[in-house]
Amino acid sequence: MDWSDKIVLITGLTGSFGSAFAKYLLAKNPKKLICFSRDWLKQQNLRNELGNPQCMRWFIGDVRDKDRLLKALKGVDIVIHASAIKCLPTCQYNPFEALQTNVIGTQNTIDACIERGVHKCLLISTDKAVAPANTYGATKTLAEHLWLNANMTAANDDIRFSVCRYGNVCGSNGSVVPVFKKLIAEGAKYLPVTDDRMTRFWMEMDKVLHFVEDSIESMQGNELFIPRLPSVRITDLCKALDMPYKIVGIRPGEKLHESLDIDYTSDNNVFLTVDEIRQSIENVI
Repeated sequence: MDWSDKIVLITGLTGSFGSAFAKYLLAKNPKKLICFSRDWLKQQNLRNELGNPQCMRWFIGDVRDKDRLLKALKGVDIVIHASAIKCLPTCQYNPFEALQTNVIGTQNTIDACIERGVHKCLLISTDKAVAPANTYGATKTLAEHLWLNANMTAANDDIRFSVCRYGNVCGSNGSVVPVFKKLIAEGAKYLPVTDDRMTRFWMEMDKVLHFVEDSIESMQGNELFIPRLPSVRITDLCKALDMPYKIVGIRPGEKLHESLDIDYTSDNNVFLTVDEIRQSIENVI
């Protein structure tokens, strides 16, 4: 895809996906790349890490603030909406705050995209949106419905809304690998596993970046893009890290097995071996 004439805005750009996609996109020389996020310190750190590229613009803003979104979206061709409160326990304890960002913030982004005539609008979603068992998943289900429904609201062939839904990204902020690595570095004698049957979908960040770019290039509006992903047993992840584990009990709102679509069952899983998990961790961490 040719990005040289595209102005791109990413909400939540300072998060794991956003910062990785920014680095990926900068190598393709976009006309302009706009960061829209509320954490000034993360912005400053990333700005320094990237060397403050001339094509980048840095907006301090919150998706809860539609007026600020409208200012940032002037002249934008493509929006990637990655902003969300993603931590499951945080959303469980603060459900209205999760609603404000993940649902109302998504609607604000939709409205601002339509008002500004953004051509392609892609929502980054999660497997937890399928048959949700917790607040985070419920808010992402609503966000997906709002986003896809925006195609009817816009009623304009030049404004398109589509969704990317995928599973856990190896090494992303707050995910199990960096949590386990931190425990190991702190001298933990074992790793906590909530249930020995627990599985999770597995995707490396470089594959996420290509998947998202391919989705943007091919989208016509109203698509829900879902990749084919392998799963890992969390007990196998512990083995790949050469650590014993202890069963500590499942958390409220936590599933044993996630789903990528409503017809999925855990019998469909293709599992990575311990060696494959180990190699994946070495590639990323």
